[in-house]
Amino acid sequence: MSQQNSNSSSNNIPVSEVYWTLVAKADKKFSKIRDLPYYQRNRYDTYFYKVFKVYTQLWKFQQENRQKLVEAGLKRWEIGDIASRIGQLYFGQYMRTSEASYLSESYIFYEAVLTREYFKDAMFQDVNLSNKQLRFLARFMTVCLVLNRHDMVFQLVNQLKMLLDECKRAFQETDFKEWKLVVQEIVKFRKAYPAFMHIRPLRYSVVLDLHPDCLPQVVEAKRKLRLRDALLCSYHPNEVKYSELTLDTFRMLQCLEWEPSGSFYQTGGVPPSGVGTGIGQNGAPGPSRVNYSQDISDPTLPPNPRKSILYRPSVTNYLAVLATNCEELSHDGVLLLYLSAAGSSQNSFSSPSHGAGRSFMSRVGDSEASSTSSLNFEFEIANPTSAKGNCLSEQSSCLYIGSRSSGGLNGIYPCDLLPFTRRPLFLVIDSDISKSFTALSGSEKGESVAMLLSPAMSLPIPTVDSSRQPSGSSFTSFLTIPLQAFILMLGFTGSDIDMDMYDKADKLLSSSLNEWGLLLAASDNLNPVWAQTLGDPFLRRLILRFIFCRTVLALYAPTFNKTEFLPECIPSLPDTFLPTSDTCQRIVLQLADIFGATSKFNFSEETTMLSECRRQEN
Repeated sequence: MSQQNSNSSSNNIPVSEVYWTLVAKADKKFSKIRDLPYYQRNRYDTYFYKVFKVYTQLWKFQQENRQKLVEAGLKRWEIGDIASRIGQLYFGQYMRTSEASYLSESYIFYEAVLTREYFKDAMFQDVNLSNKQLRFLARFMTVCLVLNRHDMVFQLVNQLKMLLDECKRAFQETDFKEWKLVVQEIVKFRKAYPAFMHIRPLRYSVVLDLHPDCLPQVVEAKRKLRLRDALLCSYHPNEVKYSELTLDTFRMLQCLEWEPSGSFYQTGGVPPSGVGTGIGQNGAPGPSRVNYSQDISDPTLPPNPRKSILYRPSVTNYLAVLATNCEELSHDGVLLLYLSAAGSSQNSFSSPSHGAGRSFMSRVGDSEASSTSSLNFEFEIANPTSAKGNCLSEQSSCLYIGSRSSGGLNGIYPCDLLPFTRRPLFLVIDSDISKSFTALSGSEKGESVAMLLSPAMSLPIPTVDSSRQPSGSSFTSFLTIPLQAFILMLGFTGSDIDMDMYDKADKLLSSSLNEWGLLLAASDNLNPVWAQTLGDPFLRRLILRFIFCRTVLALYAPTFNKTEFLPECIPSLPDTFLPTSDTCQRIVLQLADIFGATSKFNFSEETTMLSECRRQEN
């Protein structure tokens, strides 16, 4: 009897009242999840499923009772707001888990809001609604950038500009300066990505790269580690960024993910914009729709490594996220730390200014490029023993992940990472004081650290005067888009590149890196630190691209014999992969020959003669 009364009572509640109760509940839970920090991942997962359950219930309820709710005063923009928030939830979960399906679902919901024009009728009724529409477009652009849907980004940029102009006319008393900055950011971001940058995906593609099952095995490896987690942080004053996604972290983010099999090649490098549009044309989106994500996923590939992206975090927040990542790292996992920031060294001396914030880490050798074909390299590997004392010194170098005005409060010191060397770490440091992190070597608390360290000085690009180049860091570019970085270094732009020439160079570089990978795996003097990580496809690519980067910079005439322009790896790789070896020089010579740029490099006489002999034989 009591159950019947309860059902009867619930049936008497107006549909609109039930709906707005659900909306209030969903808003409350959404506010909680939005404010959760990165270092509370388990707590976030719990909240995500709770808030997503409420939004699923809310979305289903409004679909089933649409007519009654409209009669009760429900506006179209309110429906769009719910769909937009679901898209925001999906994207937030992608950013915390790196699961591609969440990214795909986010796109579906955002695109449905756009194509069904949920915000159109109320666009200029209230300035708050206009700002809601602007925020929707800005968030959708972030999703499209990460998905490499450049055609949609172009469409959204134009729509954002037009909407902003109309808002200024409709609300003359309102200041929209912050939205003008958003437009400027996205325009600069797109300009920093020349058209030819899109030819090859940044993500690991089994169409172009070796399938993980086909990677050569390192016989000497005592254990095989896998990249399970990554912490990406980049901050430079005035660097190219959109929202909190800098150009460098954007590239590293994609470089550490799988490219959906085949999707990149359906329309010559850009996934078809028509995918998912049927959702908007045929009806409102639903949280249960998963066909799109299944279409682009390859079940034979492992999951993407989880990634945390931090922009200008406090040092305590950075260390909290790092500690959580280490705590949650699996027994066979390795954690990648990518830090790109300007540094400050009390022990370094001033260097000739090639750009703001750049300094030498140590005295360099001969600064004149050799005019002969003979090589005179002196690869100065920092002495870990002598650096140990500086690692804990108050005068040691630090990377500024925020404003310098706060001093050490925004500085990451090498010693800050020491407690976390109890777990396997793979460091990629892109800074003018990157070499100071060699102090970690030999001071670890349990696990030897693998380090790829950028040059102290930025690569001099012929067409660019600034040290923070419009195309981002040259070192990070070599690790993520090596051929494009090589082409830009030579001073070419996208319009200068013949596609047949590019394809030839791309195939040569890909086959050459695979050849180096085989040689590395078979090497009998490969350090265990590299041996245990070489079996991971993502880390393997970074190692091989580092070798390519170091060779190119060592041979490039403007940086020849200048150690401040050379990157460094700790521990050392086998001598076979030093820039002085024919194994490495030959590839750079062949690439340079394709672009008619051999005169821009200083090759050894032996490499030049061997190359000429091979050419005559062919």
